[in-house]
Amino acid sequence: MKNLYSVFIFFGIYILFCSCNQTKSKGGESLGTEVTKSITVENKSDVKKDTELEDFGEFLKKFSDNESFQMRRIKFPINVIIPDTSDEGMAPTEEKINKYDWEPLDLNYDSTYLTRPYDQYYQVVRFRNDTAIVEIRGIDNGIYADYYFEMIGKKWYLVTLFEASF
Repeated sequence: MKNLYSVFIFFGIYILFCSCNQTKSKGGESLGTEVTKSITVENKSDVKKDTELEDFGEFLKKFSDNESFQMRRIKFPINVIIPDTSDEGMAPTEEKINKYDWEPLDLNYDSTYLTRPYDQYYQVVRFRNDTAIVEIRGIDNGIYADYYFEMIGKKWYLVTLFEASF
């Protein structure tokens, strides 16, 4: 009888010990699974960033607000078409602007620019294949500019501009 009693105690301790190990194991596995899932999600988001095309609206906002970002996203030397002020008819002429001669652009736009008392203008973005053209047109004031952006390696870059404002 004493032998049978010790078998029951041993069997009870064994079951208790196994169930505790399984609980720890399950907790560890779920933690391990969560970590693995988290890493997988992070890796997928990195891959997603590398394979997706850059959103032009987000790019333009960052391009206008962050000068160092803007400098990295311009293909220097950049060709610029501007009116020749020495010519009587202000015929367009092409120039190149180097990195050190560049003045930062702000292409942020809101509708108040259309109704302000001076220098009113509107801004439109036109897309063609892998290019975007930001057109700025003044209202009775001579503002006229086009900024040409091109998708290169799934990122937007300013490649040329046409400034005919007078």
